[in-house]
Amino acid sequence: MATFLFTSESVNEGHPDKICDQVSDTILDACLEQNLESKFACETCTKTNMVMVFGEITPKAKVDYEKIVRDTYRGIGFTSPEVGLDADNCKVLVNIEQQSLDIAQGVHGHLTKNPEEIGAGNQGHMFGYATDETPELMPLTHVLATKLGAKLTEVRKNKTCPWLRPNGKTQVIVEYKNKGGAMVPIRVQTVLILTQHDESVTNDQIAKDLKEHVIKPMIPAKYLDDKTIFHLNPSDRFVIGGPHGDAGLIGKKIIIDTYGGWGAHGGGAFLGKDPTKVDRSGAYIIRQAAKSVVAFGLSRRCLVQVSYAIGVPKPLSMFVDTYKIGKIEDNDILALIKEKFDFRLGMISINLDLVRGGSYRYQKTVAYGHFGRDDPDFT
Repeated sequence: MATFLFTSESVNEGHPDKICDQVSDTILDACLEQNLESKFACETCTKTNMVMVFGEITPKAKVDYEKIVRDTYRGIGFTSPEVGLDADNCKVLVNIEQQSLDIAQGVHGHLTKNPEEIGAGNQGHMFGYATDETPELMPLTHVLATKLGAKLTEVRKNKTCPWLRPNGKTQVIVEYKNKGGAMVPIRVQTVLILTQHDESVTNDQIAKDLKEHVIKPMIPAKYLDDKTIFHLNPSDRFVIGGPHGDAGLIGKKIIIDTYGGWGAHGGGAFLGKDPTKVDRSGAYIIRQAAKSVVAFGLSRRCLVQVSYAIGVPKPLSMFVDTYKIGKIEDNDILALIKEKFDFRLGMISINLDLVRGGSYRYQKTVAYGHFGRDDPDFT
């Protein structure tokens, strides 16, 4: 049987784009903690010695935006210009306004509508995907790339690899076979890790530590063989990182946040948005639908689409594709999904408990994927 290669990548929490994602979602947590009806669209960008937070938040919670920015950067590890930014001395710019009155009227009637009447906070289409190739019902390429990134952060923070700095990227190529529409992983063909480091460490030490402390614990031995290729800091030097090395902007890592290139993506980012924004809540509920199809054995793989119009509570359309391996017809699976799930925006927020803020609940979603996580706050 012919095989093929598929690649997924991930970035860890010190990547400039992911820093911005974390700032916005930490502010979202703070707003929801004070007011569950907060309507929130908050953007963040960053460059050398500068962070800017801007957007629309209603009703206004008493949030110290500057403190959240500095605490977030400090928690990631950006504590000096040499690392990429000094959390305590960088410039923080804030430009926050209230939500547009037109949008507020159309979506929630200025907070007067019942949950079942609340309209979508924006238009768009979202996809949910699931596959039985991993216990998480997620693609193996995505799972491995994400776990490598998380482990890279862990061994930096616990000082197992004290030479590590916050910025880093991972990429995994897996050889697959297509078994009648189901994806069956055979082996890991290539592992790529690019990580920021201090000036004193050698390339040989980097490669040795990454294999021993990051790759070996995270990639099951059954997927590695003597032909597996390792590219470990292939650019040789990565001392300058974080916002000093590259500008960062919220919402740029939408494939990393979802399925690593598998399935499909509607194009909308999750981060910095409250649950009335269908880019986030619609994507969360449709993942639940796809995952349920696979978990209950109706298909080994499933893709589900949903679409919305701003101000309209119910979806405009839905679609199911089981890649011709469903146990019953796709239209029958779609009928079951519509029977078991409520896709009205206000009801999604209630049924998935999406308005509960605090405890860094949304901030936790930012790095290492929104789906397939072993955490009660994740689907």
